[in-house]
Amino acid sequence: MSDDGSSATASGSHGGSFRDRLPDTRQGAEALLDRTVRENRFTIAVLFPAVGAVTLVGSAEGWIPEPFAFHPWFVLFGVCVMRSPLVAGTLPLFDRRAAGWLGVLVAYTYAIESVGVRTGWPYGSFEYAIDLGPMLGGVPLALPVFFIPLVVNAYLLCLLLLGGRASNGWIRLLAVSATVVAMDVVLDPGAVAVGFWTFGGGAFYGVPLSNYAGWVLSAVVAVVTLDRAFETDAVRERLATCEFMLDDMVSFVILWGGINVWFGNSLPALVAIAFGLGLLKTDRFDAGLLRPSSAGE
Repeated sequence: MSDDGSSATASGSHGGSFRDRLPDTRQGAEALLDRTVRENRFTIAVLFPAVGAVTLVGSAEGWIPEPFAFHPWFVLFGVCVMRSPLVAGTLPLFDRRAAGWLGVLVAYTYAIESVGVRTGWPYGSFEYAIDLGPMLGGVPLALPVFFIPLVVNAYLLCLLLLGGRASNGWIRLLAVSATVVAMDVVLDPGAVAVGFWTFGGGAFYGVPLSNYAGWVLSAVVAVVTLDRAFETDAVRERLATCEFMLDDMVSFVILWGGINVWFGNSLPALVAIAFGLGLLKTDRFDAGLLRPSSAGE
């Protein structure tokens, strides 16, 4: 009986200890998430996109059998892991105003994509060619997880590269919008090559040029919304102290740059390399990140 009691006590103490380690405040949760991302930068920002590129290419080339090829939950899990540095980096900036404006951007994302699927405006006629998880009105439910981080990454990168010039709203709007469109120059040809979606042909690696006019519209809407969601100075302060805040952009370069290289999409691959050089200039894509032993230092 005494042994059973001792075991129960020990078990209870271990359980209590685990609960004690869980954060009970927002600041504590943010600190825990920061630490988790910081200690796993190589795995999140390098290993996951590298594995993702290999599995997507393998699925497209028929090397990976059904039902594992393009498995939607594997794809979504990988995307969510790669987004975690951006989530951890921006979480301290969130308040009611930010949540409200991000909600507006999410609503816009669903609305414009739904219009696009039905009418071909503004991105050109396209359709999803693989299962990307649950759908809402013909649009993947996880669409904001794909789109919104892309524009936030462009926004953050431009704040770093522009320096003091980023305080000018017009310069910020033009620079971020151009960066978002440049990111889609990398994304859409790679996505078409692996078979995520299809436009039925197009002049630019299977993508119609009208698609990029649509991206100009969405980029402008996104930048205006982000400007209202966050204080620019607060974002820059967080960027200065959070070295992993653009790790999702590192993942983007590795994943989609690698896919475009494999399929011989030379211009999209060169644009991906240019983004990598931009990250090098900001000291966010360095040799330390590429070494597993030092990524968490």
